[in-house]
Amino acid sequence: MIALATCATVPSWEVDDHVFHAALTARCVDAQQCVWDDPSVDWARFDLVLIRTTWDYQEKRDAFVAWARAMPVPLHNPAPIIEWNTHKSYLRDLEARGIPIIPTEWLARGTTADIATLCERRGWRRAFLKPCVGATSRETLRFDAGDPAAQRHADRLLEQEDLMLQPYLSRVESDGELSAIFIDGELTHAVRKVPVAGDYRVQDDFGAKDYAITFPDEALARRVVDAVSGGLLYARADFLMADEGLLLTELELVEPSFFFRHGRQAADRLAQAISKRLLDRQ
Repeated sequence: MIALATCATVPSWEVDDHVFHAALTARCVDAQQCVWDDPSVDWARFDLVLIRTTWDYQEKRDAFVAWARAMPVPLHNPAPIIEWNTHKSYLRDLEARGIPIIPTEWLARGTTADIATLCERRGWRRAFLKPCVGATSRETLRFDAGDPAAQRHADRLLEQEDLMLQPYLSRVESDGELSAIFIDGELTHAVRKVPVAGDYRVQDDFGAKDYAITFPDEALARRVVDAVSGGLLYARADFLMADEGLLLTELELVEPSFFFRHGRQAADRLAQAISKRLLDRQ
């Protein structure tokens, strides 16, 4: 039996994983959804834990990492990956390994930063602020360089968390965000997420639409995934288009949406991979 780790606040409209649940059933894999921070759950009674919709971890990352570290049975992805990937400083590591990321000024919690000066030094006319621990566009801000609202935003957040300052890539409004989904080392499918007119937020929470695509640079997507060691069961690499080409914006290794509606074969691929791991444990 496996546990599918979730949270207590998953919205009722989240149904994309249903095809995956059906694929598990078809392979006679007994799966139970469990809230990750429910103290009554006995995780040791499961053979494997798969993180799926733990979409509140960004509000309590330390507890989430501690939960992953303490897991008494195999966790996917593994706890060291979870700890590394839940703070966006992992992008610095990937950049050092040759992966093209969006140019970034890293702003440390407890420090002060002159946002206007940093933007001027970089030549950024429009810019973007976001937390280093976050999801679903939490506390993000798109702004014109010199806007005092950006300084107020940074000052408020830097009291309690690390931030990233980046140029605003306006092509997100027309080209959207491109995501390559990997299951057990295979690129199963890709999607394009397009925000509503004038917006930058590509989550369907904000009305964005998503479409199946053929990923335009599979070699780059594979380079990103191959840059991570540690036995990945799944990964979703998200890119934005810049004038110089695709730039990695996120590598989702914790609880990504897989957009199974655009790649039903990926649901079966994931169920197959889990079934194999269960057999290997016998």
